[in-house]
Amino acid sequence: MIRFECDYTEGAHENIIKKLVETNFEQTAGYGNDPYTESAKAKIRKACNRPDADVHFLVGGTQANITVIASILKHHQGVISAHTGHIQEHETGAIEATGHRIITTGNDDGKLTAQQIIDIYDSHMNDSIREFYVQPGMVYISHPTENGTMYTKKEIEDIYAACKERNIPLFIDGARLGYGLMSPKSDMTLEDIANNSDVFYIGGTKVGALFGEAVVITNEAVKKDFRYHIKQRGGLLAKGRLLGIQFDVLFEDNLYFEVSKHAATLALDIKNAFLEKGIPFRYDSDSNQQFPILTKEQYETITEKYSVSYNGELPDGRVVVRFCTSWATKEEDVKALIEDIKAL
Repeated sequence: MIRFECDYTEGAHENIIKKLVETNFEQTAGYGNDPYTESAKAKIRKACNRPDADVHFLVGGTQANITVIASILKHHQGVISAHTGHIQEHETGAIEATGHRIITTGNDDGKLTAQQIIDIYDSHMNDSIREFYVQPGMVYISHPTENGTMYTKKEIEDIYAACKERNIPLFIDGARLGYGLMSPKSDMTLEDIANNSDVFYIGGTKVGALFGEAVVITNEAVKKDFRYHIKQRGGLLAKGRLLGIQFDVLFEDNLYFEVSKHAATLALDIKNAFLEKGIPFRYDSDSNQQFPILTKEQYETITEKYSVSYNGELPDGRVVVRFCTSWATKEEDVKALIEDIKAL
């Protein structure tokens, strides 16, 4: 069985494994106060062109999301998110468990618009009894989205401008950020992300690391006491160097971007194969996630050899599935898949 159901089926890039083994018996300070973590932070600041940024490492995406969001919101506030956002659909009520509501809106493609944010915020503030309702206190988006779709630079700039005008922070979930930035269809860089958000994170778990996400904070107000929030929520890893080493390797010689480009390019090869076969897509994705719509017969044929994510059945009986490439996807597996798509 060849697996395309997610982008974290493999362990970690061989350079990371090698470095972890090489440094295994070194003695360093704990909790991220080690030279490898400091080196990783410096490399990330340089890649973002933001020497003023604070960088923190957490083990996973849900942990990063709840720590960032709960650190920003006041008790009476909630976070604006697309109704398909990861914090809404795939985190078991983790945000609600912190005492905050997710205020949902958005489009079928998984993206938010600046106007939707403005409408939600202004509608609340213009309500004569607004204190009876949860106040919008920040905005959450992911790039790419849960549907594999990507924001353009202009869309991100407009969203950030709307957030700044209303004095609410913008948080970008970057669990798959590398795959979005390195898509051939992307018009953004890591520097653009850093300059158009208050806080974001660079995903490692899905992009070559064993585990880990790098939270990057550019807003001074969000920076304050953030390590307290990490510790309180169980995120301050005693063996913090394990995170630092991984990101130190990923941001050496553009490795993070190279492995991301590999996955994004192969995903578009898969997309083109389906399109050439006349098979439509649920979403127009140009990232490492592709959502073709198959007949039940096509679905049964494909899943005899390939493991994919089942994403539901349409009213006409066709099936939406997700093919997901990763930093470790083998080109020969994609070539085999393309031949099998042609034979459907």
